[in-house]
Amino acid sequence: MIDIENHTLCEVRKGSAVISMDDITNILNAWPHDEGKLNVRIIEAADGREVLQLRIELGIVQMELSGRPDGVEQDGHPSLLDLVQTHGVHDGLDPETCRQLREEGVQRSHRAAALFALSKWELVIRDCSDNLNLFDLCLQHAIEVQDKEALEQFRPAVIALKARATAEWAISNENSQGAMAALDSGLSELEDALGEQFDSSNEAQLLRGMKEALLPKLPRSERADLQERLDSAIANENYELAAILRDEIRLLRD
Repeated sequence: MIDIENHTLCEVRKGSAVISMDDITNILNAWPHDEGKLNVRIIEAADGREVLQLRIELGIVQMELSGRPDGVEQDGHPSLLDLVQTHGVHDGLDPETCRQLREEGVQRSHRAAALFALSKWELVIRDCSDNLNLFDLCLQHAIEVQDKEALEQFRPAVIALKARATAEWAISNENSQGAMAALDSGLSELEDALGEQFDSSNEAQLLRGMKEALLPKLPRSERADLQERLDSAIANENYELAAILRDEIRLLRD
């Protein structure tokens, strides 16, 4: 056994070379990196808990499935976001706290993307919701202007990912109407966040594409519901909504 900076490693001598038992070469060889896809899996750790692993070109990133992805508690709380929300913001968020929140948000975004690849819809929704709460916290309470605005560039992507996960979860439960509602809600949030850039945004086009793919699969009862909503919108002179509903009905095919 050797001790280097208080970290104890097991070693095996092979000829003149010293081989550390911490070497993960065999693990990497057993799970090769595939550049063409997101390589993720959930495994059971030594203590029985499940952890999420992401295979990258230079190794493996391991994340906890709950709390902070790196598993580091923050003064007894599962995340810095939870700590700040529990204690409240009284004098604003200083730049250092904002920086730490951003770093935590990046971790959470990586985990959400990996969970989406595994179809873990509820967990994706949880992480996206937490990050949107984090964005709001910084926007509303950061002391410095740059800290207020730093995360806003990522808001559309998180809104879209949450809407997609919610729609996929509904589809997996054979709730196509719930999926449509999730996509409509996501589009509405995107429009609020993007303003004039909404129509040309990749996120809006992605959610619209999901709607177009889903509409023909709606059962006849839901098609009839769309027609009733259209008739009601026209009667109430809500022509903007009527135009949206008319487009949806036109996309339906028998």
